[in-house]
Parts: sequence; C-alpha cells; structure tokens
Amino acid sequence: MGTSPRRTTMADVARHAGVSLKTVSRVVNQEPHVRQDVVRRVQDAITALGFRRNEAASRLARGGSVLTLGLVIENISNEFYSRLAKAVESAASAHAALVVFGSYEERADREVMIIETMYGRGVDAMVIVPAAGDHAWLAEYVASGLTAVFVDRVPEGMPEVDAVLLDAGAGGRIATEHLLAYGHRRIALVSDDDPLSSVRARADGYRAALRAAGVAADPALCVTGVFEPWRVEQEVRRLLALPDPPTAFFATNNRAALGLVQALRGHPGPRPAFVGFDDFEMAGVFDPGITVVRYDVGRLGGAAVELLLARLLDPARPRQRVIVPVELVVRGSGELPSRG
Repeated sequence: MGTSPRRTTMADVARHAGVSLKTVSRVVNQEPHVRQDVVRRVQDAITALGFRRNEAASRLARGGSVLTLGLVIENISNEFYSRLAKAVESAASAHAALVVFGSYEERADREVMIIETMYGRGVDAMVIVPAAGDHAWLAEYVASGLTAVFVDRVPEGMPEVDAVLLDAGAGGRIATEHLLAYGHRRIALVSDDDPLSSVRARADGYRAALRAAGVAADPALCVTGVFEPWRVEQEVRRLLALPDPPTAFFATNNRAALGLVQALRGHPGPRPAFVGFDDFEMAGVFDPGITVVRYDVGRLGGAAVELLLARLLDPARPRQRVIVPVELVVRGSGELPSRG
C-alpha cells in the first residue's frame, strides 16, 4: 500500500514565501497591518503549494481579552487523558483562561494538523502530549512564537523544552521490585511504543530492577508496540502458552492492564501476578483488585498550566522540567506468589 502525500503546512508556506509562520497566520486570518506585497507573496505560496486552511477554525471568534490555552492529547476516550483534560481545565479556570482540546488518536499527521490549526487561530499557548516520532518540525513553531509545555513525554528531536513528567523510571522499577519480592523471576513486560520517552523510561525501570536482582531480562517476554486491549489479550495468551511461561506481568499503561484482565479470564493454569502503570476507576472492582503505579493527575495538569503561564510572563526564563512522583497501590493482583 502506498503512503498518502504529506499535507502542506503553514511552515511550508512560510518557507516558500520567505516569511515567518506568524506572518502566514496573520495573512490566512486576514489580520490588518500586513504589507500588501507580503500578502501577495503569501497568497502566491498558498496557491502554488495547494495549502488549505481549516475554515471552521478560522471562523472561531478570538477574544483578545481571554487567554486561550490548547491541549493536544492522544485520545480523550482514554481515562488518563480525560482526567488530564479535566485537570488542565480546572487549573486554567483559576486564571480565567479558556481551554480548547484536540485528540490526534495516535496519528502523527493529525497531531501536526491540530497544532497548526490552534496556532493559526491564535491560541496563546499549548499543553502537548507529543506523539511518537521526530518533532523537529515543531521547533519552527516554537521559534516563531508558540509557547508550549509538554506533558508525560519529551518530544523526539526537541530535548530542551518545558516539560512535566512522571517519574516513570521509578514507577517501572518499583512495580518490578514488587513482583520480584513475591518470588517471580520470569516477569513479562507488556508495553506500547518504545520510542515514546515515557514508555522507554518505564521499560528501563523494569530492566534495572531485574538487573539489580541478578535476573536476566528475557527478550522473549518483552512485548512492545501494542496499544489496544484486544492486542494485549492476544499477546498475553501467546506468552502464557510458552513452554516456560511468565509467572508475572508488568503492564506499562491502563490499556495494557485491561488487556491482561481479559486474557486471564478463564485461564486454566496458575494465575500470574501483575502490576499496571496508571490507575483507573475500575481497578479496585476486579477480583483480585489491580495493583498499580499511581500518581496525581491533578498535579500533572496543574504544573503544566503553571509552567505555561510562567513562560508567557517571562519568555527568556530557563527551560524547566517538573517531575511528578509515583507510588505503588497494593490491591491483590501484584501480590500473588510465584508457583513457577
């Protein structure tokens, strides 16, 4: 199957016309006080490149007296992101700021479109949970005046940014140490996309705990790149069917934990232990309850908004990283002893 052509962006138009991104935004939104020769150059570039702006976004009113923050996330239907959205909105409302949302649903091209649309309609600053993949393209927007704080992940290709991160490495370590303490040595890792900095840190913590215990990490027990619970369920069933199956699992997010629960329903052999990363509403309802690595999502969202406001007030301030601590919540699933 061939790949679809890359969508033309405002950054492409700016390069073609030899102007800044901000100038393109002003022309697209028909703002006053742009020289006519510049307007013509931008319009010629738009025609030559076939750029299409988002008309719905362009029609939105932009009240100059209201601070508008954008939140760019992976998928609002995931409980982590819905709780993060609520936390950001709550923190923003304390400063009489408006929040607009966009979900890119694991599609990097949609992430570009959302950020560009928000930038083009005059959003003052953004909280971004970046997708996997190189984000060097975003550096152009930051250089042109976009104020952004990144949450949970550091964008690849942009190491020097304001960010609010979980202590993900510590989370992976304490989850694995907990399973080791109950006698488990064949501990499987079920994870999503390794290139994501937060996922990589959780896996690094898992491997560090095994190494400290003198246990070799078995690559055959490490599953990465699975997002949907049904895919996790398939992979867990495959691992449990091995001649020497894992006796415990570490799931690096709430979707993986749900897939594990589905896979273990009716499992005929000894029930493996497992610990998840991310708490969720139903974690205490299952029998046994799901032991998780938990953190304060309100603190995550609140710190992101505070960093944004600080950056808006002082654009020259040093870049900052805020680390939000994690804790282990014991509910039963991680306390099953090894029978292997």
